[in-house]
Amino acid sequence: MYALQNNNSSVASAATAALPPEALVMQISAGFMLSQALYVAAKLGVADLLADEPRSIDELAKSTGTHAPSLYRFMRALAASGVFAENPDGQFELTPPAELLRTDAPASLRDFVIFIGDDLHWHTWAKALYSAQTGKTAFEHVYGMEIFPYLAKNPEPAQIFDRAMTSLSAMATPAVIEAYDFSSINKLIDVAGGHGSLLAGILKANPQVAGALFDMPPVIEGAKKLLEKEGVAARCELIAGDFFESVPVGGDAYLMKHIIHDWDDERASQILKNCHRAMKIGGKVLLVEMVVASRNEPQYAKLQDLEMLLFPGGCERTEDEYRKLFDANGFKLTRIIPTKSPLNMIEAVKK
Repeated sequence: MYALQNNNSSVASAATAALPPEALVMQISAGFMLSQALYVAAKLGVADLLADEPRSIDELAKSTGTHAPSLYRFMRALAASGVFAENPDGQFELTPPAELLRTDAPASLRDFVIFIGDDLHWHTWAKALYSAQTGKTAFEHVYGMEIFPYLAKNPEPAQIFDRAMTSLSAMATPAVIEAYDFSSINKLIDVAGGHGSLLAGILKANPQVAGALFDMPPVIEGAKKLLEKEGVAARCELIAGDFFESVPVGGDAYLMKHIIHDWDDERASQILKNCHRAMKIGGKVLLVEMVVASRNEPQYAKLQDLEMLLFPGGCERTEDEYRKLFDANGFKLTRIIPTKSPLNMIEAVKK
């Protein structure tokens, strides 16, 4: 599904370690309050209103149709946390974190913040105890079906989800392109690649590579506009299908970003088996995923792992768990390449 940028986890860990135990527990337990305050600002588009100049709370309230004294309380809390700043004149202005809430920011996280604050997300997390007690997904417990069939039947939350995933791809794409050498690949198949933003970035940076985008029919239909906008539509085949049934044949490498972590070992194995069947000996699988560090090392992947437990039923994996998963499905783990993000390029070769 998704992953947040978390380059400062060790700094944050050092800061929280310095807190008295009671302050640390209170800060963690109240974290949801700040998350919802961030959602309010993102949903109202406050950062866009501050793009050109600082504004008073009355101006912001008028533009957003909100109650000025109440909006001020949200903005004050966010400013105290480094998101936005209140200047000596009592006006609010952008800070570097607030810039990421702008709709037009190159690595905007506004849509991701809106997804995190959406009712669908919060109703699921409200039943986290159910997942801890049963090992089953809280999402299915709340909504009566698995998340991806639910999104297929409910366009509005599906659009929120799709926009959030696209915004995260914008963040991940430069890091992936810089970290991995795609020059030896003739044809790259992006399995469940959504609207194709990562694949488009790779194709633009590697003119010799031909691409194929593979996803469910409604997703593929929505990908055409993005690929045309990025100027790579002529080099990218669009193929609709279900990766649990088969994947397109003929790729030198099969790319999957935030896919394998959505699934337990049984269903992840089915996807990998289909990739194995579709490729030649020596073909590659390229996963863009987080890799869980050992024991007490601070890492966002360990929170993301809980997200996988509650929503699709998957998990984040350690290096050893990836090695075993690949080995069980006819692949050999060859490299794990860090990127300038929490994500890694995980390369495996067909045996």
